[in-house]
Amino acid sequence: MAYQNILVPVDGSELALNVIQHAVELAKAFNSKVTVVQVMTLDPYIASEYLSQGQTNEMIERAREFIQSNIDHAKAQFEAHGIQVETQLLEGENIPRTLCKAVDELNIDLIVLSSHGRSGFKKLLMGSVAQSLITESKVPVFVVKQHS
Repeated sequence: MAYQNILVPVDGSELALNVIQHAVELAKAFNSKVTVVQVMTLDPYIASEYLSQGQTNEMIERAREFIQSNIDHAKAQFEAHGIQVETQLLEGENIPRTLCKAVDELNIDLIVLSSHGRSGFKKLLMGSVAQSLITESKVPVFVVKQHS
């Protein structure tokens, strides 16, 4: 099976950036395009005017700039390896659901992401994007497990 479109979600952490080398190797092996994304989670109460009327909100715009910077940093690392890369800043209330929607919209056939390797109470408290994607995604999920 060939993976032509690889989704690489990042969150700005060094841990998330560590997954890039794995994604580079997969992209080279399958001659794949990579799409780097980060989800900006929007609280519906805080962002109601922004969502409904397209109004600006200084806090949201600062978050958007920070996230775009994270995405651009990851993009540069892929480009340094000669990988065809696109980027997208995604918006949604729930990260795994937003990523699953992007999988459909972008015709993704593989997700490559890092996992913080939390277990027990920490996992319960923090949740797990990787675990949710493994359960909910229609495409294979390649998880680079790293302990924090």
